[in-house]
Amino acid sequence: EYDLVADEREIEVAPGVFYPAWTYNGQVPGPTIRATEGDRLRVRFLNQGTHPHTIHFHGWHPPEMDGSLPAHEVLPGESFTYEFDAEPAGLHLYHCHAVPLKRHIHKGLYGTFIVDPRGGRPPADELVMVMNAFDTNFDNENEVYAVNTVAFEYLHRPVRVKRGELVRIYLVNALEFDLLNSFHVHAN
Repeated sequence: EYDLVADEREIEVAPGVFYPAWTYNGQVPGPTIRATEGDRLRVRFLNQGTHPHTIHFHGWHPPEMDGSLPAHEVLPGESFTYEFDAEPAGLHLYHCHAVPLKRHIHKGLYGTFIVDPRGGRPPADELVMVMNAFDTNFDNENEVYAVNTVAFEYLHRPVRVKRGELVRIYLVNALEFDLLNSFHVHAN
């Protein structure tokens, strides 16, 4: 079970560069949602923003839990509970699907949805890395590119791995306003 709240916050996307984001639980990307294949997933969603929002989970679920249609929009101050079985196993994305879709994703309403296979995976150090970017002057082009929101973070704090040890990286693409790099898979 998860609780997600949509709201609006100013976030730092590069040293000294702030962006007026729409967030899930006050962060971009939103919290990682994780379940095992076949688990019953319940996500209580509260919209504390000033625009209608949804949560659209990639993977398989009943149409009424899809969050992709105008009828699925949760108005400001309202809530909705998404409930479905986590399927299929794999790395997925969740994001707001309200229109204009590009703007809702670009403003920060997305996150990682991991469905572990029944029986698990071999133990490993794990990293969730979400490629994202920000249109800081609102010209429909990205000025700041990042992984997990803060540009240049790994330049200053590189990810250290040990030779011979298993590392599992969950790499999610949440880029918008980029014709070459805007791509996400729906897993169905």
